[in-house]
Parts: sequence; C-alpha cells; structure tokens
Amino acid sequence: MAENKEAVIKIENLVKEFGGLRVLDGINLEVYKGETLVIVGGSGCGKSTLLRHIIGQLRPDSGKVYLFGEDITKIKEDEMDRLKRRFGMLFQSAALFDSLTVEENISLPMREHTKLDEHIIKIMVKMKLNQVGLRGFGHLMPSQLSGGMRKRVGLARAIALDPEIIFYDEPSAGLDPVVTAVVDKLIIDLAGALSITSVVVTHDMNSVFRIADRIVMLYKGKILQIGTKEEIKNSKNEYIQQFINGTIEGPMQFFAPDEGYLEELTK
Repeated sequence: MAENKEAVIKIENLVKEFGGLRVLDGINLEVYKGETLVIVGGSGCGKSTLLRHIIGQLRPDSGKVYLFGEDITKIKEDEMDRLKRRFGMLFQSAALFDSLTVEENISLPMREHTKLDEHIIKIMVKMKLNQVGLRGFGHLMPSQLSGGMRKRVGLARAIALDPEIIFYDEPSAGLDPVVTAVVDKLIIDLAGALSITSVVVTHDMNSVFRIADRIVMLYKGKILQIGTKEEIKNSKNEYIQQFINGTIEGPMQFFAPDEGYLEELTK
C-alpha cells in the first residue's frame, strides 16, 4: 500500500508528555489518501491524544505531524485555519449546538468559511441531510433527536464543506449495536461515494472489523502493530489478541478486588 498510495497524513517520531507521563512515545505513522484507518487501544493508551495532534489541537514535545504535506507543528494559527477547511470532525458527543436547529447546525461551517448565498446554503444543507439519511429533519432541535440521529447530524456537519479527510472520535459511543451498524455503514458509504480519507478512533471491535482498511493498535503510547483486518486478527502479539477478544487473562493487567474485599462487601 505504501508504494501505491499518497500519504495525506504523516507522523514522525511524535512524543508527548503530560506531568512527566509519556502519553505518546515515538509514534511513526502514515495515512493514505482514500483509506479508512482505525486507531484502537485501551483507555489511556494515547489514541485520543494522537488524534488531537493530527487535527492541530495539541503541539508535540518533539516530532513532526504533516497534514497535506505541511508540518502543522510549525505553522501559524491562520495557516492552520486554512487547513481545517479541508477536513471535517465528528466528535464523540456530536457537539451540536442545542439552541440551533439541525439545519442551522449543519450550515455553520458554510457560513463561517464561505461566502455562499443563503439560498445555496439551504440547498447544500438539504443535500448533506439526504446523504446521512435525515431528509426532512432540518427544522428539528437537537433535543428532539435520538442519540443515533444526533451523530448523523454531526456527520452531516462534518461533510458540509466536502472535506478530503473526516476524523471520527468514538463514533459508536453511547449507541446500541443496531444504530452503531447504521453509523458504520454511513462511514463506509461516504468514504466510497466522496473518496474521503477516514481516520477513526474507537474501542468497538465490531465496528473496527466492519469499516477498517488498516488498523493501528496502540498500547502505552506506542504502536504495537499496523495492519489489515486479517493481519490484526491473526496477529501473534498477545496484547493484541487479548484486546480484540476482550479477555481478562493476558499480559494486560487490570485492577480486580481480592476475594476478601468482595466478602466484606456482601456482609
């Protein structure tokens, strides 16, 4: 893949510490144009921190992050704003403005970053709603929507400016399995129809194996392995097998109360 694909994101030796704790420890990664790359790992492994570096919310202690060929660790804020117009973001909570209608939420990027006529904006909003299966819902308030519908509105807003990349932060968080499958299908369909590069941060392995072209497994700030779904499923790494199978037994150790503690609770 590396020989045939253009890297739209490139990360070199990325290091980040918080309070002396190294959260990212020498990350090297490329994301290729048109692929869906999924970043997985347990809580605290650094996947959300990595995402925040890629979209320019955080600056590394050392290392470089290239977005569309530009080192965003060095560019100025106005230059970063220019790059931000080329990608969209679906936040974990959808991050909708509750005081605005669905239509007003989706139109925000168009009003902030373009000089389009209001009539054109309304047409484009309807198109985006149609793409996420919510035609006719533009007049509703976010409070009138289910969790899955809010995520789809957030996705419609993320594609409002026809981005080249969409970043997804835990897109299935808080959703039941059926709605999760609907959101996964949208991710797949949008990537195919719009030739969008997708970077997804999640811990939902069912989603991972539905949507991913490649998977990055993080553990304690390091990349354990990068590979296709088949390569990750068949990995010989014990940490990866424990994580994808969701088992307690394995090299990843978690807190478990001893028997005496449990007996004390039941008295």
